[in-house]
Amino acid sequence: MGKTTKIMERTEIQITAAQLADLTFKLLASCHEKEERLARQYRLTQAEFRCLRHLHADENINNKEIAERMNLSASRLTRIIDGLVTKGYVMREIEPNDRRNMRVSLSDKGREFVNMLDEAYMNIHAEILQDIESVQHRPLINAMSHLLVALEKWIAKGA
Repeated sequence: MGKTTKIMERTEIQITAAQLADLTFKLLASCHEKEERLARQYRLTQAEFRCLRHLHADENINNKEIAERMNLSASRLTRIIDGLVTKGYVMREIEPNDRRNMRVSLSDKGREFVNMLDEAYMNIHAEILQDIESVQHRPLINAMSHLLVALEKWIAKGA
């Protein structure tokens, strides 16, 4: 491979990387806006919405695990859980073996609410897909899946 070819490939990668950086920045901002609107519609903070998205219906999970999933400090998570307990969506109990930790699970009301949120979230994405040609749906999902895998690999490297 010649020097000129390598330079052209590097330039193409730099151009593509710049486009990807710009698109992911804009996509992240738009996703935050989408979540904020949905959270507001259901009288949640964006953090409460995200926390509920991380809790699965039949899960009884340790607060440390949720904090890791959400990449939050324990004290920040406690404030979020407090709000969700007040609203009746989650229940918590102190772990008997380690009183500094708690187990969190969805209440019956919370499971119903999360099902409703999940449906609303899916409906938003179905509406978004309507503005994209149907022949592009599968390639879009494939490309986003590849991007996610690559991003997760990059994160795992500790870069």
